[in-house]
Amino acid sequence: MSNEINIQTVIDSVDNGVVVLDLFGRIEAINQKILDILALDSAYSYYDIKDLFCGMTLKKVFSLKDNILGHRATVNNQDLFIDYFPHLVEDHVEGVVVICRQTHMHIDAIMESSYDGIYITNGAGDTIRVNKSYERITGFKKEDLIGCNMQALEDQGMISKSASLLALKNREVVTINQQLLTGKQVLVTSNPIFNSKDEITMVVTNVRDETEIHRLRGMLRENKLVKEKIKREIDELKTQLLETNFLVVEDEKMINTLKRAKRAAATEASVLVLGESGVGKEEIVKFIHNNSKRKESKFIKINCGAIPENLIESELFGYVKGAFTGADHKGKMGLFEVANGGTLFLDEIGELPLQMQVKLLRVLQEGEIVRIGDSKPIQVDFRLVAATNCDLEEMVDQGRFRKDLLYRLNVIPIEIPPLRERKGDIIGLVNTFLKAINDKYGWQKVISPEVYRFLYSYAWPGNVRELKNCIERITVMSNDTIIQTEDLPDEFVCKCHLHPQDQAPQSVGSLKEALDKVERDLIERAYEEYGNVREAAKALGIGAATFVRKRQKFMPSN
Repeated sequence: MSNEINIQTVIDSVDNGVVVLDLFGRIEAINQKILDILALDSAYSYYDIKDLFCGMTLKKVFSLKDNILGHRATVNNQDLFIDYFPHLVEDHVEGVVVICRQTHMHIDAIMESSYDGIYITNGAGDTIRVNKSYERITGFKKEDLIGCNMQALEDQGMISKSASLLALKNREVVTINQQLLTGKQVLVTSNPIFNSKDEITMVVTNVRDETEIHRLRGMLRENKLVKEKIKREIDELKTQLLETNFLVVEDEKMINTLKRAKRAAATEASVLVLGESGVGKEEIVKFIHNNSKRKESKFIKINCGAIPENLIESELFGYVKGAFTGADHKGKMGLFEVANGGTLFLDEIGELPLQMQVKLLRVLQEGEIVRIGDSKPIQVDFRLVAATNCDLEEMVDQGRFRKDLLYRLNVIPIEIPPLRERKGDIIGLVNTFLKAINDKYGWQKVISPEVYRFLYSYAWPGNVRELKNCIERITVMSNDTIIQTEDLPDEFVCKCHLHPQDQAPQSVGSLKEALDKVERDLIERAYEEYGNVREAAKALGIGAATFVRKRQKFMPSN
């Protein structure tokens, strides 16, 4: 008796339903939990209930003499997970312990954790479960739905069409757009669940707010339009620049420089273009003029370092007849007057003598000039753009440049990066220069991949001007249609820094193949060196999205 009390005490303390059966399936012990789960009266415990727990499974436990875990079955209309543990005495099965747990014990937590709505009907289309997300998305209340048949909800106009009924009818997964009485539009997917007899026991429906999807799609469309607009602006900038002399823009740094120049062009403010010798300062100045309201007027360039100091005043201000010995008897208009109404470009402004700096400042402040030998002021109106490769602030500290003039010139500074910092432009520039030479001489010369790698790795201290000179030299001096590394100057090759594998001979193909090979190698090397897309793209002077697209093109397995 004490053993029976001990067994009963143990099984009563278990949170799951437990029943202990003898060899013949008769109850030896049973706890209250299983009676509650199966909605059985306590008097039922005196009867034989082996058939409730699948007689075939019990026979299997007896024959195998082993545990059967996680068996799923419907017992007294309740879905259960059942574990069977045989009671062995000297290798003989004397009975079995059956432990039952309801399958829905954790389903509530799972359903309520879903951001999407979940709607469950039974095999007849009656609503049996609804989660809170469904209430949030649709605006319907759970208490108004539980027990309702989907056909009734459809007939009442609460839903436009029931995917659950379609799934029951077609016996397959169904996805539809559903219009709700609350005005919401949702995307629903209904999935029929079959039992072992191929009968549909329930339909589980996933519900997603289509209104939110439409909003996200709208945002994507807007983002796409913005991207397309930016691309058009960049293409427009490139087109405008390609109309100038050999200025190619592919690198992100240079594109940003052009955007700044475009904004400056729309104003009348003085612009100071800074950059090393040969970077293309004059082309940027022409770009500013061509995009300004003065584009239909004159563009006057003055190289401040090319005019002798004793002549620079007469060249800029002009003179009247007899102003000095050797003066033209008719007098002469100065370049300030010539530039009236247009753009005046003062190149190498750092070479302007201090005396002339004072006079230039007066012209900018008063908007008038006086010819040499005259006392009558002449009104002038021009847009001033200056350029230099000097450090004007350092020159101010040294007393070689006036601070007040620097302030007047440097209203909008635009600094052009050197070619070594915008390597994304190199290949485009090389191809542009090569095409111009081929067109000039009627040639069809191409550059080998090895040469492209040398050209890309070089630091180009002379910038675009040095690159143009190099391409013209190797193209003109090469004896073959294909320009090889032996056509490069020895001093140039010595200054290049290439990995050994970069100098290995490669087969020669079309120009496009050669360019693709160079681009592929550069992308691969950049990614290996930096280890991530953002830094690699930055090193190559291109956007991260462009880097990913090109890397997928050349290395699809990555």
